[in-house]
Amino acid sequence: MPKLTRRIAAFAAAFAITATSAPAAAQEQARATFMTFHSPSLEGNLEGNSPERRVVVATPPGYDENPDRRYPVVYFLHGYWGPLDAQQAGFRLHEAVQAAAEAGQDFIMVMPDGYSLRRGGFYSSGPTVGDYESMVARDLVAWADANLRTIPAPESRGLAGHSMGGYGTIRVAMKNPGVFSSIYMMSACCLPPMELTADQARAIAAMTPEQAEAAGFGELAAVSTAATWTPDPTDEGFLKIYTGLRADGTLDPLANQRLAANSPLVLLPQYLPALNALEGFAIDIGDADFLLEGNYAFMRELDRFGVAYQFELYEGDHGNRIAERIRTHVLPFFAQHLDR
Repeated sequence: MPKLTRRIAAFAAAFAITATSAPAAAQEQARATFMTFHSPSLEGNLEGNSPERRVVVATPPGYDENPDRRYPVVYFLHGYWGPLDAQQAGFRLHEAVQAAAEAGQDFIMVMPDGYSLRRGGFYSSGPTVGDYESMVARDLVAWADANLRTIPAPESRGLAGHSMGGYGTIRVAMKNPGVFSSIYMMSACCLPPMELTADQARAIAAMTPEQAEAAGFGELAAVSTAATWTPDPTDEGFLKIYTGLRADGTLDPLANQRLAANSPLVLLPQYLPALNALEGFAIDIGDADFLLEGNYAFMRELDRFGVAYQFELYEGDHGNRIAERIRTHVLPFFAQHLDR
């Protein structure tokens, strides 16, 4: 099985979200509210992904009762495949905010909709999917500072995410210095370069709209990443992807070069000033996570270039302890690093 296929197929086995209901709003309880903001960065994308984005906002106890108080904000980027409602049902951000408040550390948490027509924009930028990167770093932050009682300064902003969102965390932080002061990557995907094979390119090129609509996790993930990182606005098909497939059946290396150009492991040396300027930088992953090898490869490069970070390997797989660790590790980390 090709390397890319193995990676994306493993997402399907690892992805599991258990739905739970948020508690009813109460004076002394954190709560999660679904809101909407407009993202100019997503206007005009070829997939038709809406610039009107839903967002989960988790506010701490007493938020409404203390209208003059402002709070540090942790922006959280969700993973591939599941829509925003399912992501919140799994992560339960309000429970993490409640636990932090009970420990004397109040936060706002904000999770934007990273969904796309192909189930994930990978917090990246391109004409086919749209500019999800700027949606987070520019549009979302500006909206939150204008509409929530944030402390509107980089020193009081953190960025975290799981899987696709872990990838988005490092990408957005590297390419948008001075927006977030601290970051936390959870089980990040897509750190080493991905590669399309000629067989995969042929399968994508032959795909019909009906097949794309019915595609499973692993099959569609290959399409989503290709649409995001190797787009082609002149493609006569509906996917608008540059597969690099030539008439003689060989593959133009440019397609895989474009994929590699979006790999944090490849990008890292170009963004050392941004990484070294972070107040806090944390990475964690489960010891049974199929992405462990890629995370270790990325950390070896951080070590090579002397970038300071903290790392924890914990007992778990790709998704079975994420909600727990947002509560017990992610927000305590930001309590140490964000100004209030």
